[in-house]
Amino acid sequence: MHQTPTTMANQKFETPEQYIKSFPKEIQTVLRTVQSTIKEAVPDAEEVISYNIPAFKYHGWVFYYSAYTNHFSLSCPPPFAPFVKFKKELSRYESSKSAVRFPLDEPVPVKLISDMSKFQASENKKNESLKPKKKAKR
Repeated sequence: MHQTPTTMANQKFETPEQYIKSFPKEIQTVLRTVQSTIKEAVPDAEEVISYNIPAFKYHGWVFYYSAYTNHFSLSCPPPFAPFVKFKKELSRYESSKSAVRFPLDEPVPVKLISDMSKFQASENKKNESLKPKKKAKR
């Protein structure tokens, strides 16, 4: 049975591995490709579960990734910089301001996901360096 947001609503995932294993083998393969692509693009990123789906953090959120009946999604919180930067490359996919849907019946666009991940990680690091430093408490 394919997992959908409805069937997964009752499951609480503690690890990305639990999330991935909840899907049929063919979707697990897609999710593992997405996972390894982001890991290779941003090797120092931490993988976590947030909002009950896998996500990568590196000086802020890089991407959330999730699977559904006919697609997998990449999403990120504002300011949605990778979706703006890669608007042309993403134009063939269904998307919103915060997410893009990739059909499960097409090859995973590894280079695009890698490039987007690297860009988002660099934006996060740049934005973090612009934030004022918190003063140490005495």
